[in-house]
Amino acid sequence: MNRIKTMLALICASTVLHAQASLVILDKIVAIVDEDVVMLSELELRQNTIRAQLTAAGQQVPPDDILTSQIVERLIVESLQLQMADRAGVRISDEELNSAMESIALQNNLSLTEFRLAIENDGISYGEMRDQIRREIAINRVQQSIMRRRIQISEQEINSFLATELGETLTADEYRLAHILLPIPDKANSAQIADIRQQAQDLIEAVEQGADFQSLAVERSAGQNALEGGDLGWRKPAQLPTMFSDIAPQMNTSEVRGPIKSGSGYHIIKLLEKRGAKAEGQVAQTEIRHVLIQTSEIRTEQEAREFAESLREEVINGREFAELAKLHSDDPGSALSGGDLGWNRAGTFVDEFEAHVIRAEINELSPVFQTMHGFHFLEVTGRRVEDFSERFRMGQAENFLRNQKFDEELENWIREIREDAFVEIRI
Repeated sequence: MNRIKTMLALICASTVLHAQASLVILDKIVAIVDEDVVMLSELELRQNTIRAQLTAAGQQVPPDDILTSQIVERLIVESLQLQMADRAGVRISDEELNSAMESIALQNNLSLTEFRLAIENDGISYGEMRDQIRREIAINRVQQSIMRRRIQISEQEINSFLATELGETLTADEYRLAHILLPIPDKANSAQIADIRQQAQDLIEAVEQGADFQSLAVERSAGQNALEGGDLGWRKPAQLPTMFSDIAPQMNTSEVRGPIKSGSGYHIIKLLEKRGAKAEGQVAQTEIRHVLIQTSEIRTEQEAREFAESLREEVINGREFAELAKLHSDDPGSALSGGDLGWNRAGTFVDEFEAHVIRAEINELSPVFQTMHGFHFLEVTGRRVEDFSERFRMGQAENFLRNQKFDEELENWIREIREDAFVEIRI
């Protein structure tokens, strides 16, 4: 790729337009970077893009010499990282790139078509923008890989961080509550207060019978978030009103609690969602074993299905599942262990396989079914819920500590590779 790029530069630099009988430079090299080159066309494209971005943001564009110097240095560093990505075999698929472009458009509240029109109106080529995003994804992948090796977080660092107030706050679970407030008027008598409490109780019963909580919040709540269906958004316990902070951690998703009395009135809350160590750490797992029979040059689809059916019948008639899987299963990953797939969480397998896992009773054979891999029958040998909450908290703490060190360590690494590189700037 680099040789072709250099050859194209030399060809462009020596192109003769016979009609004018004069030498016209179409492109030229502005920097040699190890085994790669930075072209004038790349520099000019980046200049145009950055000028457009600064202008759109209402920021002042630096003088040309300063802007050029900064961009050349950025292109040099990008080239070094892209060369690493190329040597490591990093490839960005069109599907991944399309997803990234759609995500960028969504961040700007635009459809992909609208985003394309917007950047082209700013004088930026959509194709060139795609190429730039592809390069950025490849660079990010290299950086993440290098930083994983360079940044080591010890278990002692994690535990020390979790023991701090900041650590406890950052790793606390978050709760998304919906809220209804029925206010108590000033100087209300006991009968009025009792009536309002009964109204709150009636609303709770209506929700329990199927009424939509958020619709009731819009209609009846006097809370500040009533028009949003009472949605308080994602909050950690310390960010919740004091009267809710002790209750929310004890609630299950979709559970309703109340009436809760305060100086302002009676409150009803519903837990819409929760996330964090306790929510994410409770993982349902299923232990599974299976037999896979695939088609081949000598086995048609009908023959594969019939063979799978006959093997299933042998198990029903007393043949050991593990013995049969070792002899006949076409899944090399599990056949040697008697078809055992181990403990798996939901979403691990393709949809058709997953559906049979969900429906299966423990220690009962499924019927033969087909997936993209072939014909299967399976047996669920156990179900459990494992608590990974402490591991999840430690993972949160490790990620926070790693992110704290990431930028500084990245700067150190970039400086190192820049100093070690052969770079010749020609402008």
